[in-house]
Amino acid sequence: MALYELRTYTLYVGKMAEAVKLYQQFGFPALQKGGHDKHLIGYFQGDTGTINQLVHLWKFEDDADRRKHWAAVFANTDFTEGFAAKFRPLVMTQEVKLLHAAPWGPHP
Repeated sequence: MALYELRTYTLYVGKMAEAVKLYQQFGFPALQKGGHDKHLIGYFQGDTGTINQLVHLWKFEDDADRRKHWAAVFANTDFTEGFAAKFRPLVMTQEVKLLHAAPWGPHP
């Protein structure tokens, strides 16, 4: 059964434009270059409720697949040094939820 990972980054007020620029210039290209985007369902920006948030949804075969993925991402210096080192100071909080699909309805 698939395992989904929902990552929510709450940014400091006024830092969204800088975060978006970093993702566009460094973060997502580094994921694509390493082939690490294959598990990505999508990135989203909150517009109501808690704002100043970037949300990612990822889909993995299981927890071993998820752990292998993140180990490879964090071994990628284009990602860690070129993006993450610049992005982290913009983040106030990070929340990671692991989700299993309900046994009914559509699944991404």
